[in-house]
Amino acid sequence: MISFERFTLDNGLRVLVHHDDTTPVVAFNLLYQVGARDENPEKTGFAHLFEHLMFEGSKNIPHYDAPLQQAGGENNAFTNSNITNYYITIPKENLETAFWLESDRMLELAISQKKLDIQKKVVIEEFKQRYLNQPYGDWNLLLRPLAYKKHPYSWPTIGKEIAHIENATLQEVTDFFYRYYAPNNAILCVAGNVTKPEIELLAQKWFGAIPTRNVPVRNLPVEDPQTESREEKVTRPVPLNAIYQAYHMCGRNHPDYHATDLISDVLSNGKSSRLNQRLVKDLQLFSSINGYISGDVDPGLFMITGEINQGVTFEQAEKALRKELDLMMTELVAFEELKKVQNKVEANLIYSEISILNKAMNLAYFEMLGNADLINREPEKYQAVTPHDIRNVAKKLFQPTNCSVLKYQVQ
Repeated sequence: MISFERFTLDNGLRVLVHHDDTTPVVAFNLLYQVGARDENPEKTGFAHLFEHLMFEGSKNIPHYDAPLQQAGGENNAFTNSNITNYYITIPKENLETAFWLESDRMLELAISQKKLDIQKKVVIEEFKQRYLNQPYGDWNLLLRPLAYKKHPYSWPTIGKEIAHIENATLQEVTDFFYRYYAPNNAILCVAGNVTKPEIELLAQKWFGAIPTRNVPVRNLPVEDPQTESREEKVTRPVPLNAIYQAYHMCGRNHPDYHATDLISDVLSNGKSSRLNQRLVKDLQLFSSINGYISGDVDPGLFMITGEINQGVTFEQAEKALRKELDLMMTELVAFEELKKVQNKVEANLIYSEISILNKAMNLAYFEMLGNADLINREPEKYQAVTPHDIRNVAKKLFQPTNCSVLKYQVQ
């Protein structure tokens, strides 16, 4: 059970406080409700580009890292389709340094053409390294637009193409900042040996004067149900033929979410999981195979990816995989098999709460989903899933008409 208190500043900044007197370190997590799904389809990659720009100095602090290091703090950030998240861990006695740094970044970045050009080069190099210059690296660029025809999940966080980042202007980037980097579009969680009154004082002192901004109301297009299977085959210099399957699944707040997550564990979590045991070890059709969920806020994807052994055809591999998915749709999973993955999920949830930073991140994330207290209900939601729930969700999930397939053929 993670306890917390909350308050909201007049400018709309939501603040959560978790008290833990067992650690000398405080976690400071600032979540902005902006991700790749909020971008203009013709100007993608901005949310991720901004994660880089936020470390280029702000109005009153030209160098972000130096004062933080002097205070004994560490920081990092990440962006995905739904959020951009910045976090700091710092000794309790130097906590105010985190408030000073992050409030100045929220107030006004010191964005110049020179800084923008530097970070554009960094992001473009990352694009090439991760997506273009490694085997199977471009699957995200190919499979997402195959699966999504309306929703902005159709492009990865890095963006659709390098040109969108190359052509980003200083004015466009500045506009993006003032559109989304606002106190009324952020959630701050401070966790450690702190109290609500002292965090209220610091939050008011450093963030209170930042003006509310005109954050656009999110009104994203809804993806139509997929009614026919889709396929794309590409030839690449890859070591083995490979299959990437994407099935549309529910969003994070949907009642089916926890059952869907457990299905991925039954199929693919660990060496004794079904796909690994039957398709890798017993039949030796795949050299490796994985099933996982995207975990997106809006309806996401259930992914199955596998590299096919030499001498095995696409047809043989797909037929065997289809047999395993059909079993999930028609037969009840054994109680012991389900209990095993449920207990593993619960253990991972409990273990993750040892980290003060994880607690701060999770509280902010679940507050964004609707209520930070949802984090405390996760174990019971997973444990409440029944074998019938698994089968019913699998029936909806694994319909062949709900599947988009990307195939990599060895060049």
